Amino acid sequence: MPADDLLIHGAGPVGCTLALALRDSRRRVRLVEPRPDALPAFRPIALSQASRLILERVGAWGAFPATPIATVHVSQAGAFGRTRMDAADAGVPALGYVTQYADLVAALRARVSVEGDAGGSLDSARLTVHAEGSGGESRERRYGHDAVVALVAAEPASQAVAYERFTTQGPLALLPLAGSWALVWSARPERAAALAAAPQEQFLRALQAAFGDRAGRFVAVAQRACVPLALRVRDSRVATREVYIGNAAQSLHPVAGQGLNLGLRDAWDLARTLRDAPDPGSAEVLARFSATRRLDALCTVGVTHALAVAFLGANPLLRAARGAALTVLDVAPAARRLFARRMIFGPSALP
Repeated sequence: MPADDLLIHGAGPVGCTLALALRDSRRRVRLVEPRPDALPAFRPIALSQASRLILERVGAWGAFPATPIATVHVSQAGAFGRTRMDAADAGVPALGYVTQYADLVAALRARVSVEGDAGGSLDSARLTVHAEGSGGESRERRYGHDAVVALVAAEPASQAVAYERFTTQGPLALLPLAGSWALVWSARPERAAALAAAPQEQFLRALQAAFGDRAGRFVAVAQRACVPLALRVRDSRVATREVYIGNAAQSLHPVAGQGLNLGLRDAWDLARTLRDAPDPGSAEVLARFSATRRLDALCTVGVTHALAVAFLGANPLLRAARGAALTVLDVAPAARRLFARRMIFGPSALP
């Protein structure tokens, strides 16, 4: 019999969550990360209420700092149309929680045993789980913009409100993080590179002009980085005794912060599928898991991609249509609740 039931390749949040979700099962699980120290200096993460519940169940919630989001304000620059979603709309204590990727990873890795490499034994497990990020077999579609990620200080300090503002070059998001703002600002590649390299005062003036004064006056910026954006999706998330979850299955545009949340739901559903399966790597088990995840992945990828591309451009008719859509969402509580819960919980929010 093979030494391991599962070999999880990748000790990021998704791989660690899967290992923790199977900790009290009878499965023999190895968690491998060849590059355990390759973490970004600053990478803001928005965790949904569903992700909080998953992290609570695996014993990791509360082990890292997280700033709650009570309200999300959505608008488009230079045109009418806005909507405001509150936690009460979705019937949850918070729409999301903002943390740093490195803090989340550290909290999860403190609760699991992580090996430095696979020791050449990728084929020794009954099932190999790929959670190591995007691979060369994924179909890729580059977006026409890159993202500037930064930590921005403002006066007054941030509260529990997040902003998503759609500009003609791409979405601009401000997420509250411990009194400051985590910024994810999409722009054409040449513009994004210039913003990432600009002197602080020039950058702050550009940000104030693009965003307005809803979040106050921006006074300082740190941790700037420029990140290329692409949609990557595997044609199949399963192969012979192999399964792909998280970014190994799909990498999304950061608009609406859905990528990691989708990956954590991958991990949770895979753990539930494998818990009592006689053979965790059998074709039947993997087909069942793939079917379980199909609707959530299809809808989340579709909605995220639509938000990333539908709000681009300066065509007056399209801007008017976008404004109308935001206005309808703002005046229709039932639609707003369904949309908010769909983004939080996946297909379980559907009636």
